Amino acid sequence: MKFIDLQAQRQRLEPSLSQSIGTILDHGRFIMGPEVVQLEEALQEYVGAKHCISVANGTDALQIALMAAGVGFGDEVITPSFTYVATCEAAAVIGAIPVMVDIDPKTYCLDPVEAEKAITSKTKAIIAVSLYGQCADMDALVQISKTNGITLIEDAAQSFGSTHKNVRSCALSDIATTSFFPTKPLGCYGDGGALFTDSDDLAAEIKLIARHGQTRRYQHERVGMNSRLDTLQAGVLLEKLRIFDDEVALRAEVGKRYETLLTEHGLNAHFVHPDNSCVFAQYTVRVKNREQVMARMAEDDVPTMVHYPKPLHRQPAYLADVSLPLSEQAADEVMSLPMHPYLSEEDQKIVVGSLAKALKSE
Repeated sequence: MKFIDLQAQRQRLEPSLSQSIGTILDHGRFIMGPEVVQLEEALQEYVGAKHCISVANGTDALQIALMAAGVGFGDEVITPSFTYVATCEAAAVIGAIPVMVDIDPKTYCLDPVEAEKAITSKTKAIIAVSLYGQCADMDALVQISKTNGITLIEDAAQSFGSTHKNVRSCALSDIATTSFFPTKPLGCYGDGGALFTDSDDLAAEIKLIARHGQTRRYQHERVGMNSRLDTLQAGVLLEKLRIFDDEVALRAEVGKRYETLLTEHGLNAHFVHPDNSCVFAQYTVRVKNREQVMARMAEDDVPTMVHYPKPLHRQPAYLADVSLPLSEQAADEVMSLPMHPYLSEEDQKIVVGSLAKALKSE
């Protein structure tokens, strides 16, 4: 059994995927080729945002978003601690200060109440991570950011294709970023990312930063960086986007089956807030004695993973003298089960049966 089955998707997409790659190999425009523009137009239409700018990866997207928002040395950026390192890293590398706060214990996303408490005169941005496939409470965070004159950035690396109150992730904030890492809900065959905004000014600044700060050849108006999505990855993503709505629906079916099976065994399912739809980038449950449970499931050849075993305020590079008990508890207890659009009902029964057996032996 595979934790994520990328080959099933590839088989579904053949031969159109090979044809798309072959077309790019033939025209030879491997950087900023026509497929990049086609993809950006398709993505902004899908999300419902006015602008989409593709970049090299999701981490670059976060850094560029902060730079475009005017965040710099000594400015504070509010982030959750329970997230991937890129969220804080993007702030730290430009000299800003990540201010880590606690999470909602059910969704694992940034708690708006805790975010508002952390605002100071130095706060320039809030990064709301949409974790495990669903959005944070974006309505509350939008109101907080507007009231305080702070830029709101959605880190939607795991939630592309989901919705909050029927609005798509990446169309809920001043700037949104996403990742096309291969295991993401919409993933390419390498690294890739994108930013979304409705602001013409922010879009222009994002494009400028991502292209060396260059306004025309050899004319550089500001400090920028080199972050471009290569054409081959754009071609792959265009093919995957054609079937993406169907895969989102399949993910929802897999998620619903997990909920039913877990409930039948008296186990807690992955919580999805009523305001949200979820793309289940991971299917995450909480258990006590996690390492023992995972070891017992491994004996049944059932793969599991942990995202994330140590919150960022306990990481050596970002060590902070704060108490974030909900983040720490989540880091000790979360465990992700196999999840992808092509996971069979029979395999799900095996997974849940193995989990139930492992927990029973505790």
